[in-house]
Amino acid sequence: MRIIAGEFKSRRLKTLPGAKTRPTSDKLREALFNVLGAEVRGAVFADCYAGSGAVGIEALSRGAEFVYFLESARPALRVLAQNLKQLGVEEGCEVLPGDVLAGLRQLEQRGARLALVFVDPPYAAAEEYERTLSFLGDSRALAPEARVIVEHFHKYPFAERYGRLARTRTLRQGDSVLSFYRLL
Repeated sequence: MRIIAGEFKSRRLKTLPGAKTRPTSDKLREALFNVLGAEVRGAVFADCYAGSGAVGIEALSRGAEFVYFLESARPALRVLAQNLKQLGVEEGCEVLPGDVLAGLRQLEQRGARLALVFVDPPYAAAEEYERTLSFLGDSRALAPEARVIVEHFHKYPFAERYGRLARTRTLRQGDSVLSFYRLL
């Protein structure tokens, strides 16, 4: 896995070993950031269920002002820390270990204003998608023009709305889909 563009372009990242993990492919990450374009520069970004941190690191590489990495799995947290260290990233990000929803609540309590939120739990964890999107749909942690992007299996039925979030676009690539939501 490699960084597609920006400051860390072409740098390789470590990934979690084994077939249980499903990192966002380079091709899908490239499609995501092509859609987001200039919105990334200067944005506060949250990489939820961050895994190796590839999506959030790509955001940093492309000029995000700050990235929050939210992850609960200890092996993933170790790989994420290794990737940040390998790239020399010491500022401009924070790793929030533990339950993603608890991390989002913590950011809300701190007064965070997230412009871009990427949500990518394991495809089989339908309850995680629902919990996270339901929370974000009514969260004060989102900036007024925030976008929430969800990576999911193409057969998973997502609602058109979660609270104040409304789906505006879907982009399918193989078995994966990116669903884009905006605040109403």
